[in-house]
Amino acid sequence: MTPSSIRGRPRRAASHICVRVALAVLGGAVGVAWLVLPGMTISTDTPVAIHGAGPTASASAAAQEDEETSAADLVLPLVVVAAAVALAGYGYIRRTRRARTRTTPGGTLAAPPAGWTPPLTDLDDQSRAFLTEADDWIRTSREELGFAEARFGAEAAAPFTQAVQAAESELTAAFRIRRQYEAGVPTDETSRRQALTGIVGRCQESGRRLDAEAPAFDQLRALEREIDEALTVAEERFRDLTGRTATTEATLTNLARLYAPSATAPVTGYFEQAKDRLLFATVHLNQARQKADLDDAEEAAGHLRAAEGGIAQAAVFVDGIDRLAAELRFAAELVPAALTGAEAELWEVRGVLPAAEEWAQPADAGMGAVAGAVPEAGPGAVPDSALLGIPVGELRSRVLHADAVLASVRQELTGGRPYDPLAVLSRVVEALAPATTGRSGALPAAARLTAGSATAAADAFITTHRGEVGADARIRFAAANQDLLDATTLTDLVRAHTLARHAHDLAEQDVRVHGTPIAGRPEHALANGAGGAVAGGVLLSGGRPASFGGPRTRNRRNFLLR
Repeated sequence: MTPSSIRGRPRRAASHICVRVALAVLGGAVGVAWLVLPGMTISTDTPVAIHGAGPTASASAAAQEDEETSAADLVLPLVVVAAAVALAGYGYIRRTRRARTRTTPGGTLAAPPAGWTPPLTDLDDQSRAFLTEADDWIRTSREELGFAEARFGAEAAAPFTQAVQAAESELTAAFRIRRQYEAGVPTDETSRRQALTGIVGRCQESGRRLDAEAPAFDQLRALEREIDEALTVAEERFRDLTGRTATTEATLTNLARLYAPSATAPVTGYFEQAKDRLLFATVHLNQARQKADLDDAEEAAGHLRAAEGGIAQAAVFVDGIDRLAAELRFAAELVPAALTGAEAELWEVRGVLPAAEEWAQPADAGMGAVAGAVPEAGPGAVPDSALLGIPVGELRSRVLHADAVLASVRQELTGGRPYDPLAVLSRVVEALAPATTGRSGALPAAARLTAGSATAAADAFITTHRGEVGADARIRFAAANQDLLDATTLTDLVRAHTLARHAHDLAEQDVRVHGTPIAGRPEHALANGAGGAVAGGVLLSGGRPASFGGPRTRNRRNFLLR
């Protein structure tokens, strides 16, 4: 959708052209008058002799004529100067009004006129922007809070942990309102406008809570006074992570040997990106040490904060690879039990189907009875309440589809080629969810494993690429996380899994579209890992490192990317 600020430019451009043409015409007229008017003051008639006048009279007449000519010559410059001043004043007033009403950076948004309400589309764009920013505030604050806890302990960091949790609660509520909004609830325009306003208000409250605690958080860390202790904590975590990263490559090689290529797709490029963030951290840890030795504590704190952001994101990459390896091992062990449980579930439903054909409703059945649907009671086996009301033909189709999926899975497992255990479990769960209730212990465990794996993968990708990921991916991820936490059935878990995969796909699409994050920067900036740091939100667009806090405080560190 084209922003309103862009849509309005052709009309403004046309008005600018008219004004410039008018000014050009006025300037030409002034120039012509300048050339013509002096000639108009010179008389072309034959001079008339003045009789009886002597030399004195002639001199007086000549002086009077010179004075009149000089006065006429002075009038035109004064007119031109006055016109120039008027035009300059008009231009100044016009530029001032434009500066006050523009919405581009550097201008101040003027207060809207009384009774004016913004279009619903503008409110929608604003709410999406606030959701993205608030999510970034919380993710960044959580990263720096981890370093404070490592140094001072959980008890000392408790007030700030509570602030982050309160901000998360506000953001969760905002995402929940957004999800309902996209589902068409509420329906009338006034209520939908209120819903969008509520989203913005929740996000602003989230940022306010973080901003309120930022000064006290800085006092706790005291980076400008105790930079050496904070550097020691960061360097210890850096060394530990460097050792773990060295073994990650072997882990990926082993996963590629054991499983199908799709199994490791969620962590593609994670090893290289982990090394990139560690390179960035190395550069800024060294610069922090150098600035500290020069007693430049303020800039040393900025470099340290940048290094901490790189270390935290490198940990996300390495943890993601280790987590996926554990999930694949568990999934491979769970596949046989899941298949057995699926067969047992289908056998139970098949036992109901033959009897269900005999459950035709009598002629005097109540108006609420549905012919051909699974009733609450009948001869033989009785299905679970979750299947009540499903037409028998549809239920049979679901069972046949599940049978086909299970047969395909068994054929894949016996084919002798590497397979993707998480993908296999996902196929089984998705096929069984519409036809069964998932009472078997293996099926709910498989569904929760696959949904949790997809949600964690989406979360890690958004965290490490938040400088480029937009609102759509974050909205889908929030919905997936909510469904995962609230899930009580196989269907809930399948929906969470689907939303998480969609969120991951949207986030990857945003990164591909965004391109080089620091185009135009010096080559050494790219070589030192700054490109990944900008993409990951470690460095903000102005080159400052992101810190604990909301919109007013997150860019307070005095360090610029050079």
